Amino acid sequence: MSQEDIDATRAPLMDHLIELRSRLIRAMIALVVAFCLCFAFANRIFNILLWPYELAAGLRGKQDIHLIYTAPQEYFITQIKVALFGAIFISFPIIAQQIYKFVAPGLYKNERDAFRPYLVATPVLFFLGGCFVYFVAMPLAMRFFLSMEQSGGAGQASIQLVARTSEYLSLIMTLIIAFGICFQTPVILSLLARAGFIDSAWLKAKRRYAIVIIFAVAAVLTPPDVISQCALAVPTLLLYECSIFVVRMVEKRRAAAAASSGRDMSAPAA
Repeated sequence: MSQEDIDATRAPLMDHLIELRSRLIRAMIALVVAFCLCFAFANRIFNILLWPYELAAGLRGKQDIHLIYTAPQEYFITQIKVALFGAIFISFPIIAQQIYKFVAPGLYKNERDAFRPYLVATPVLFFLGGCFVYFVAMPLAMRFFLSMEQSGGAGQASIQLVARTSEYLSLIMTLIIAFGICFQTPVILSLLARAGFIDSAWLKAKRRYAIVIIFAVAAVLTPPDVISQCALAVPTLLLYECSIFVVRMVEKRRAAAAASSGRDMSAPAA
């Protein structure tokens, strides 16, 4: 290879690196701005995240709940985590847009058209997973934990739940991330189907193994209680069944496209 050929390949590489740097800078700016905004309202965001706890306590007749922090810097670090967690949610559309704009020029038009629905479905499904945690899974889990309290009396000590701010935040963040990832099941399986790695018949045949794997993953990602594990496993199983339907639709569209192209190739020339 001549020096001119080396220089010719080096220039596009530098252009791509410059483009990548500009996209990363824009994504980081969006993340930093969202972080500053969320940190200014960290207390309010944390109070919003406390709603499932308050709901579970109210259902058990407790009017007031108390959270503590046991180190001087603990609640400050908790606020930083809350701000970062909220910033990722807020800035994700901009980050995904920058990734898409960097990758899109290297894709064909049909590939870009096929990629766009997944770009929309991914955050939507993650948001639905977070909503399921907030309105269903977390209240059920907190109600289960509160049921272990002991009122005390003759010969019995009073046992009350007084949660730490950092541990409660870690619990709800873990559940939101776990449910958000598991709710991506239709996206992941349909992408694998488009790539030709799986089909609907294979998914049906492996259903029993999927059930075991889903419950095992739920046991790892959720707190060690049956309520949280079932709250994650059951929706994921339903999403697995939805994925079979989505993959079947992908197969039908692929078959229709293949039949259409076959007809076009077999048509007589004018």
